Amino acid sequence: MTDLPPGVSFDPTRMPRHIALIMDGNRRWAKEHRLPFIEGHRRGIVALRAITRAASDWGIPLLTVFGFSTENWKRDSTEISLLLDLCVYFAENELSELHRNNVRVHVIGRYDLLPQASREALDRLQARTAANTGLVLNLAVNYSARTEMRDAVRALAREVRAGTLAPDAITEERLASYLYTSRMPDPEILIRPGGESRLSNFLLYQAAYTELIMTDRYWPDFGRVHFAAAIAEYQRRRSIAESA
Repeated sequence: MTDLPPGVSFDPTRMPRHIALIMDGNRRWAKEHRLPFIEGHRRGIVALRAITRAASDWGIPLLTVFGFSTENWKRDSTEISLLLDLCVYFAENELSELHRNNVRVHVIGRYDLLPQASREALDRLQARTAANTGLVLNLAVNYSARTEMRDAVRALAREVRAGTLAPDAITEERLASYLYTSRMPDPEILIRPGGESRLSNFLLYQAAYTELIMTDRYWPDFGRVHFAAAIAEYQRRRSIAESA
């Protein structure tokens, strides 16, 4: 592929169908650069733009990014307010870029519990990109994998109680159909910049067999070359597994 960064190569015929990303390290990046923490989050949006463009360019069908965790509500109220403002900013200002790259946005998580301005901005973004036919960008907003599992189990329990589902008929496929990612393939890769080596309550069910790629590089500094290197590493691991 001619648009790959220098020194990085991968097989374009063996691309993953679904990549997940934990966008971590924004605040630490800002602290190290002696900038307000919100600047780290702003630079994180720039990084997301670059990675979304790369995923679209390279024909990756699905990208799921951890945008706002339910645990984020524990942060300082000022930071929460600014994060929600950035959510609206992203929804309103990235539309042209998303259209240019034929990206369709889908929001997963309990974003219905966000303040009205954030909720409506995300609704508009989904509606305005619904006709795009390229990359699907899943934004995980007010997301918790444990809450996702609880919601799925409750839905199954209601069917059992109503007599429309036998307990023995609850299969892995049936359970997966009640997750926020219903009808989507599980991610083949989960990339986490920022120096941490944990899933942090993200896609716990879906990531059962996912290749985990962790890097110390903070998310605002994570660019196209690092994304390409992660894909190349995934393909290297797959080749080893297939030849074993």
